[in-house]
This record gives sequence, C-alpha cells and structure tokens, in this order.
Amino acid sequence: MASKSVSPPYPSAAKISDSPCFSQYSASLKCLEQYNSDKSKCQEHFDVYKECKKKEREARLERNRTRSLFS
Repeated sequence: MASKSVSPPYPSAAKISDSPCFSQYSASLKCLEQYNSDKSKCQEHFDVYKECKKKEREARLERNRTRSLFS
C-alpha cells in the first residue's frame, strides 16, 4: 500500500516563511547569531517582530469578523 502525503488543513499557518513577518523573524535570528545568543543586544529586533505579529493577528481577527459563514 502506497503512503499518501497529506497536507495540513491550513498549510500557510504551519510555515513561518509564509508570514508577512518573516523578514523580522529572520533579522531576529541573525542578530542572535551575530551576538552569540545575547538577547539583550537584539531587543529592538524582538520588539519589531512582536509588533508585526500583533498587527498580523489583528488583521486575521478582522478578516474572520467580517467573513460570513452563510454567503
């Protein structure tokens, strides 16, 4: 019996690379790598990423609010 590849029901939700905040995420990781995991030197990157994720979440919630289940 051949195994069938099953994709997740929400593939974009599972991949950080699909996120509009991917560049901020990458910048945070690069900063950590550059400063040998010294988080105090990368706080600005973390704050930018956190703000992006907040806006992304607000946009998703608004889309869900305006979406009709019966249209």
